[in-house]
Amino acid sequence: MMSKKIAYQGVQGAYSEQACKNAYGDYETIACDTFQEAMWMVERGDADLAMIPLENSTAGRVEEIYRLIPKMALHVIAEHFEPIVHCLIALPGSKIEGLEYVASHPQALAQCHNNILSLGLKAEAKLDTAGAAKELVELGDPKRAAIASRLAAEIYGLEILKENFEDKHGNTTRFFILSGENRVPEYESAKKYITSLVFQVQNIPAALYKVLGGFASNGINLLKIESYMGTHMFEGSQFHIDIDGHIDSEIMRIALKEVSFFAEDVRILGVYESHRDPQIEYTI
Repeated sequence: MMSKKIAYQGVQGAYSEQACKNAYGDYETIACDTFQEAMWMVERGDADLAMIPLENSTAGRVEEIYRLIPKMALHVIAEHFEPIVHCLIALPGSKIEGLEYVASHPQALAQCHNNILSLGLKAEAKLDTAGAAKELVELGDPKRAAIASRLAAEIYGLEILKENFEDKHGNTTRFFILSGENRVPEYESAKKYITSLVFQVQNIPAALYKVLGGFASNGINLLKIESYMGTHMFEGSQFHIDIDGHIDSEIMRIALKEVSFFAEDVRILGVYESHRDPQIEYTI
């Protein structure tokens, strides 16, 4: 029996691969150079799923993903929250006091800025965290370190000099799991669901107010709303919203009718169970 496959952007040891292993441990992971390529793998049938980062609690949204989502032919079937724990890693035998340089993705460097300064290290920006770890092995310089995941350290045989190297703990990335199949779960009133959709409105007074009015009047909570340039350029705006609810609930059916009446190019990206912990206040 052939194993199922899940695609992600990055090299082996990337946080996206770590998310794949934590969420779909029995799937074979496939590294891709770009987010677009990871999506294409699923569209072509070369992978069953794609793990795509949508936003991070520290760095905010992933801009490229919001440009790709409206154009994709895939469906959102789940969300996954991955805690990001940065590790300061180096060649085996290296000592912290002997380090001079540290390399990683610019966001990882920014998230560890104070700790980097406290060690007096010179920061070097790289395309990704796992790539910086891989380069350490190729350079073979004990004065150099990288900021990456524990998984990257294990894959490339590197030593973790300090775990939880980030300045602020609780850093989390939210991922969409994409599939070529539209897997809408059967509605159960006792469960929590999220409906993600995109739509466009003309740049006229109260256009967005009218679209969202149906959610307010029916007591439906919006978990997030993102805006960006629509296909009509300066004549309209495109929005991505995550809604607290299932499309088959009665109040959602009423609200979505109002959306369809006032908005254009309405597309439901997916309906999936919420994986949010009610005890945690999410800032993404």
